[in-house]
Amino acid sequence: MNGLLRGVSWLSTEGVPLRADPADRDRLPLDTWERATVPAGVRLEFTASGVSGLEIVYSASPPLIADSYRASEPVFTLLRGEQVVAEAPASAGSEQIVRLEAALDGEYTLHLPEVLRPAVREVRPLTGTLNPAPPRPRWLVYGDSISEGWTTSRPHLAWPARVGRALGLDTVNLGYAGAARGELASAQQLASLRADLITLAFGTNCWSRTPSSAELMYETTRAFLGIVRTAHPDVPILVVSPVVRPDAEHVPNALGAPLVRLRGAQERAASDLADKRLRLLSGERLIEARHLVDGVHPGDQGHELIAEAVTEVLRESWARGVS
Repeated sequence: MNGLLRGVSWLSTEGVPLRADPADRDRLPLDTWERATVPAGVRLEFTASGVSGLEIVYSASPPLIADSYRASEPVFTLLRGEQVVAEAPASAGSEQIVRLEAALDGEYTLHLPEVLRPAVREVRPLTGTLNPAPPRPRWLVYGDSISEGWTTSRPHLAWPARVGRALGLDTVNLGYAGAARGELASAQQLASLRADLITLAFGTNCWSRTPSSAELMYETTRAFLGIVRTAHPDVPILVVSPVVRPDAEHVPNALGAPLVRLRGAQERAASDLADKRLRLLSGERLIEARHLVDGVHPGDQGHELIAEAVTEVLRESWARGVS
């Protein structure tokens, strides 16, 4: 079963995918750890031959409070490339079984109902055979709720998932909604993981939830990048600064820094540390305010625009040379 799982760094003792090291949880902020229990971006990838449908045996938990009001229902979504082949609703409970009926031949991706924090116990083909998909270059994506894909209508529409499909990467989503302020414990966890590409996309939550000054943002970015680069001296790194946020752009936070200054400080830090394997993509003009569903988070169209920009940078700079 584990051979089909992708986008996974750690597993709990119950077999639930985790997005932070449970052995290190006492060093992480509580909000980061809570979001790490939601398997955002975790999926199954396999090749099918002569398969007429799938039965998925799983257990799942009720949504966390932060996820309980999300508008879209939790579903299993089966993709072939960008095409949705089948969907089935999911429910919380132990030993649940869901069936997806479709004729399957080729390579497929099955996205999980991540808000239910499922543990998939078994995937059974009704006929034919399933095998793990070929391994892909591993891409670590650290960020906040936008990277997590918190307001997309389906998990596979989050920008990291879109980029991963476009470039054939094993995307490991380390986006933590409400968190990801550049904590060094998270940097050390990224440093501990195998990686072929790394993207850092944090900063929005440094405006209000745990406010930073521009000076602190600069030093935080330098320190975070320094830890990651020391552990991965030859791995391409892309820094994506915060996207537009109208309520914060020119409004000083508790330490007197509007988001535009925090963004600028992060971009200066990335530029000062730039090497031939580090690139910066400014988030300021990746999307517009009309792409935000709540004034902070982009919807599906906004994620598509972010994905297009990130894909272009990674493809032009590194994708052909990643091994």
